[in-house]
Amino acid sequence: MSNQTTMTMFLLLGFSDVPEVPILYFILFLVIYLAALMENLLIITAIALDHHLHTPMYFFLMNLSVIDLGSISVNIPKSMANSLTHTRTISYAGCVAQVFFLVFFLGANFFLLTVMAYDRYVAICQPLHYERVMNKRACVQMAASAWICGSLNSALHTGNTFMLTFCGGNMVDQFFCEIPTLLKLTCSESNLSEVQVLFFSACLGLSCFVLITFSYVQIFKTVLTISSEQRRHKAFSTCLPHLIVVSLFVFTCIFAYMKPTSSSTFGLDLMVALLYSMLPPMMNPVIYSMRNKDIKIKAALGLSFFVPSSPVRNVITWLADT
Repeated sequence: MSNQTTMTMFLLLGFSDVPEVPILYFILFLVIYLAALMENLLIITAIALDHHLHTPMYFFLMNLSVIDLGSISVNIPKSMANSLTHTRTISYAGCVAQVFFLVFFLGANFFLLTVMAYDRYVAICQPLHYERVMNKRACVQMAASAWICGSLNSALHTGNTFMLTFCGGNMVDQFFCEIPTLLKLTCSESNLSEVQVLFFSACLGLSCFVLITFSYVQIFKTVLTISSEQRRHKAFSTCLPHLIVVSLFVFTCIFAYMKPTSSSTFGLDLMVALLYSMLPPMMNPVIYSMRNKDIKIKAALGLSFFVPSSPVRNVITWLADT
């Protein structure tokens, strides 16, 4: 396997050789995956079926839930299948697909969070122009732009990564294919094209971060001028979930991709990968539901529909009313 033309598969060395450990990871991954799946599907179903929630904020939230579903489905099912079958292999094409879709969903997530910050900015700082600025056509265009930018950014990274020559073997020190671990298998430690792609993505990410920061600076300035405490609290409550989600996403991704590769250890890399690939998709619906009574009620009622036990249904209904 001297180069990428003869590379047919990779070995994912994510977990221990102890027989019991893969089963434990399978159970843990299954619980997390099912929880994220149920949470995001409830959000999507509640928004899609209730016409009262057909507003720009909920439209973008539904897109975010779709992205979260895709993000956590890129690597977790394959890892669970490997744990059950006690294998570590992934095909070359499968590895390419994992890299592409992981970067795609991460990029689309950040672009969409930027659009959602702009939506909150218009709603709070320019409320009289909100319906005109955030009309249906504009919302669809902004959401589509987030998806398109994510796919173009991902295609650039994926193509650049797999154009390199792999001469360091086929053992990936991770439970899925990601760019930092794959770059360790290439022949050259520094590649000009990779630096250029990273610089381009860094510029995009920094631009989004600046736009989000600017939006919230203006939002906080406007909110602090509101005389009514009730209106001020309502304005903060609509922004706080988004701000928490942005912080969770940014800090986990920065910690994953900006840490020095020379000083990182296998255990640390594994833990960081678990955080940024699994934590945001699972926590985003919870964060938005906690501060949003409409979503909490619709999601809880939707969940109670699938629960036959009367006591459990009563508990779910009580949670929706709190």
